[in-house]
Amino acid sequence: MDPVGPGGETILEYSVFDAVRAGFGRAVFVIRREFEGAFREMAAERFGERIAVEFTFQELGDLPDRFSLPPGRTKPWGTTQAVLAAEGAVGTPFAVINADDFYGAESFEVLARHLDMYGGADREKDPGASAADGTVQFARTGEYAMVGFRLRETLSDSGAVARGLCRVGEDGLLESIIELTSVEREGASAKSTDRAGQVTTLTGDETVSMNMWGFTPAVFGQLREQFEHFLETRGGDVNAECYLPNTVNEMIRTGQARVRVLKTGARWFGVTYREDRAQVVEETRRLVASGAYPARLWA
Repeated sequence: MDPVGPGGETILEYSVFDAVRAGFGRAVFVIRREFEGAFREMAAERFGERIAVEFTFQELGDLPDRFSLPPGRTKPWGTTQAVLAAEGAVGTPFAVINADDFYGAESFEVLARHLDMYGGADREKDPGASAADGTVQFARTGEYAMVGFRLRETLSDSGAVARGLCRVGEDGLLESIIELTSVEREGASAKSTDRAGQVTTLTGDETVSMNMWGFTPAVFGQLREQFEHFLETRGGDVNAECYLPNTVNEMIRTGQARVRVLKTGARWFGVTYREDRAQVVEETRRLVASGAYPARLWA
């Protein structure tokens, strides 16, 4: 909700603006109930007339029937549960993003083109309608998409960050995601320090996930299965979270899904540290000055 644009726009508003331009028709916000009033007010005031808006809620007690909330659990269950919270509001191919990351217009464009290849709303409701372009195979086997970013373009000047390091095959499919918990700049390259203190040098050209995905509704059943497995094995840990990249990685490992990595020249930025905000404001100012965005986003 923190404004970064010259007209008081938030990072989230730039994502909505780019999504509208790329052809997305609806925005589903997964939020906590205590934020509902503020989000509804922002959406109605800023972009409610530009795109259909719906709100869903990620709640601690929203668990599969055979599970219950363990004593002492106060934090959310993670981004896998967050996507599952939107299941009732989504019936077409869709994108998933973090609300506080700036992904750039090109990222939404390449993801929209990929999703358009697989049919849209009518074909998703009736996957037998057309098999010639791969729609049926996509819905059944789960060939999804992830927008990949170059590591050096995602680092903070203020400290270490966590990043999902991707191994991409020659066929352009995601083979695995390895979670690096502490990555920082080192000159023109980067370094990763694991929990044992071991340092690995990185070139900075590696592909990383910034949680920008393309799915069809077929993914919800797969996510639910993975979330239940997480609850069985780690549900008693009050601090454990079921992260979407880890879930997708497990789906790939077990052959449940194929994920195509989409390349983009867009530059990601976001606020990991308080000090990052000034850079985000400056980056936004430069984009407006270049003509990429209007000075008043919704004018």
